[in-house]
Amino acid sequence: EKFCILLLNTKHEVLSIEEISVGSLNASIVHPREVFLPAIKNSCAAIALVHNHPSGDPSPSKEDIQITKRLIDAGQLLGIAVIDHVIIGDNVWISLREADVCTFP
Repeated sequence: EKFCILLLNTKHEVLSIEEISVGSLNASIVHPREVFLPAIKNSCAAIALVHNHPSGDPSPSKEDIQITKRLIDAGQLLGIAVIDHVIIGDNVWISLREADVCTFP
């Protein structure tokens, strides 16, 4: 798994894409400090989370939902909105915002 963030300006235009972690076949360790450090350094207004599922099935796991909620909460404390979490599979993807899995700001 690879976990990346899109750094966004106030118009939600992509400023850059940052790779946060590379995990094993079925797991990637993500901590809020590593996720938000590039956003803070670049004075971003918002971020979007993106990671892949090597299995090809983009269905969110319980852990995906938990870390998304944790990062949304951390972002609210920092004043950096987490606007979506997209999970990519084999030629398919799922937006947790569109799936209404988490409450995004």
